[in-house]
Amino acid sequence: MTEGNNLPAGTAEVLPVETAEEEQQEKQMNDKGDSKVSVDGQEQSAAPSAQEVEFVHPEGGWGWVVMLAAMWCNGSVFGIQNAFGILFLSLLREFGSENDEDLRFRTALVGSLSMGMIFFCSPIVSVFTDIFGCRITAVGGATVGLVGLMATSFVTHLGPMYFTYGIVFACGCSFAYQPSLVILGHYFKKRLGVVNGIVTAGSSIFTISLPFVLSNLLEKVGLHNTMRVLCIFMFVLMLAGLTYKPLLPNRSNYSQTGRRCPPMSQLFNVNIWKSMGYRIWAFGIPAALYGYFVPYVHLMQHVEERFGKETNKEVLLMCIGITSGVGRLIFGRVADYVNGVNKVYLQVSSFVVIGLLSMMIPLCNIFGGLIAVCLLMGLFDGCFICLMGPIAFELVGAKDVSQAIGFLLGLMSVPMTVGPPIAGFLRDRLGNYDVAFYLAGIPPIFGGAVLCLIPWVEARRRRAKKEGQAKEQDVTQAMLEHGKAQEDVQQKTGESVL
Repeated sequence: MTEGNNLPAGTAEVLPVETAEEEQQEKQMNDKGDSKVSVDGQEQSAAPSAQEVEFVHPEGGWGWVVMLAAMWCNGSVFGIQNAFGILFLSLLREFGSENDEDLRFRTALVGSLSMGMIFFCSPIVSVFTDIFGCRITAVGGATVGLVGLMATSFVTHLGPMYFTYGIVFACGCSFAYQPSLVILGHYFKKRLGVVNGIVTAGSSIFTISLPFVLSNLLEKVGLHNTMRVLCIFMFVLMLAGLTYKPLLPNRSNYSQTGRRCPPMSQLFNVNIWKSMGYRIWAFGIPAALYGYFVPYVHLMQHVEERFGKETNKEVLLMCIGITSGVGRLIFGRVADYVNGVNKVYLQVSSFVVIGLLSMMIPLCNIFGGLIAVCLLMGLFDGCFICLMGPIAFELVGAKDVSQAIGFLLGLMSVPMTVGPPIAGFLRDRLGNYDVAFYLAGIPPIFGGAVLCLIPWVEARRRRAKKEGQAKEQDVTQAMLEHGKAQEDVQQKTGESVL
């Protein structure tokens, strides 16, 4: 018997042929993207891409339940955040003092810190989702958010709310929110755009309805009981996370090799920062957002001071929510007809308009004019949000788009947190919100101007790439011609010797 085989010794002569055939087959498999995975000390052939190629998205079925769960997640998380202006007024009355000049600054910091933490945790949430999956991450996040909101309902001073509401509740919302977007790709492919539109519309629906609900609850049951009622939203969010049944295998290679944690190269993708266009985008977007969240926090208080406490101020948030949903549908469709990174110009226009509208808020002495401003602001807010994904795809490609958006959201956390407290500080010092809204309009205009550099930079990069390819072709052609000339010389030399 030949060692390591069950073939007789007389058949040893055919082994080289069979080995050559096996090596050729193995080479072909490796060329197709197959890999070797060690299992119990033996190497077995594994094809990580085969499952992705053969997988057929259901395009429905249980996916519709997942879509509704993700819609509830999007609505409950950002609906509560966008309605903080209603809670802001109640917090001022609950913990306020007429002699405390810094109250608005400290109260606004609660809401802005909460919104900022949602974005700040985004890069970390993407790693947890890769390691533990969508279901565990979402349910765990909703549980943490429920604990934070319940703890907030027992707080009797403003200070502890920075931790219970601004950090614990917000971190839970972040961990519950991001998996709701990832899981949609397990069930939909052809209909993914429509499904994403429906899911993101959840925040608009909650932004429209929640201010009225909160106003009635605050009037009838008070601040603390209202927080306990909101805990029901987070409990339903926990149940919604249980529906996130994964269908696709884990995209990370470490899950196939039995490793518990991914390598650092997968945790922190540095390739995205090699793109000059992405670096400008990652700077321009945060720079434009220093005044973005100011109307959501301070507009209700401004309306009370300008038009009286009896004014139906909740209708303003309703207007922003309605037109924001409409804007996402309209500009998302328009972006399909705009080529490449020129989509950035749509985002630039949205920032410029939002900046100008913020400056117009103090100029509105008629409540109807303020409604018109909020309608337009919501429309272009939807434009800004719906273009985040397509622009990221154009700048870094499909392979790196997930972490590109995650890091951008993390950078957005700083301006989202800083802007509203500064506006509250200016109100306390100057006696009104006029200067605060004027200044809130400057960062969007500045950030939009910075983003205008992206198409120019990307055009230069494409020209340089084409020139480099042309040079490579010229060098290759010269090498071929040189090799042909040497062959001609050798042939001539051979003929003369003969």
